[in-house]
Amino acid sequence: MQKGTKGGTEQVREEERPKIMRQPLPAILDEIENSIRMADEAAKDARKAAEEARRAGEKAASEAARVAAEAIAKVDQVARNAMQLAELLKLALVEATAVLDKRLSEGEKKKGG
Repeated sequence: MQKGTKGGTEQVREEERPKIMRQPLPAILDEIENSIRMADEAAKDARKAAEEARRAGEKAASEAARVAAEAIAKVDQVARNAMQLAELLKLALVEATAVLDKRLSEGEKKKGG
């Protein structure tokens, strides 16, 4: 094949021609078909990986929720225990105050009496 130039003509090398002009049509169609098949397989693999990632994410979220619920339950129990201890302390202080008031009253009666 020849190519026109300003000064004349020159021979076009085979490598310079577009690939579609160098290969027979059946070879090009086979190449296209293989490319489509590979793209389809890659898409299937990507869908499978996405599904696995979704499942892993759901599992991780479920596990995180379970761990958080356990931690909340522990904190709740500690808070309940603290409230019970506070109530016991309050009762003990009320009782101690009553005992001290009674002793002080009895002591004043003895002094005054």
